[in-house]
Amino acid sequence: MDGLIERTDCCSGVDHGLPPERLERDVRALSAAGSETRYALLRSALAADGEVCACEFVPLVEASQSTVSRALSELHDAGLLTRRKEGRWRYYGPTDRARRLCAALDEVDR
Repeated sequence: MDGLIERTDCCSGVDHGLPPERLERDVRALSAAGSETRYALLRSALAADGEVCACEFVPLVEASQSTVSRALSELHDAGLLTRRKEGRWRYYGPTDRARRLCAALDEVDR
């Protein structure tokens, strides 16, 4: 081999160690929080004292009611917000997963 060392352990592969369901769930949560509007809504839910009616989020972001509604639904579907319906109103609150995700982001930013 003209003095070259043959590497048999190179390119042995790497593995993230996550089951496919966990990987999908994590990507969905990160994707849901990955727009300025959705992230602002998530942070607003975290800052609120208790659940917030969907209509209260509209003035916080420069978006229509339907855009806010879709964004809240996406955050809920990703496991970052709870949702409770009372009559024609929907109330949202942060999940523990959202709290931990944002706390990790806050910690990294220090």
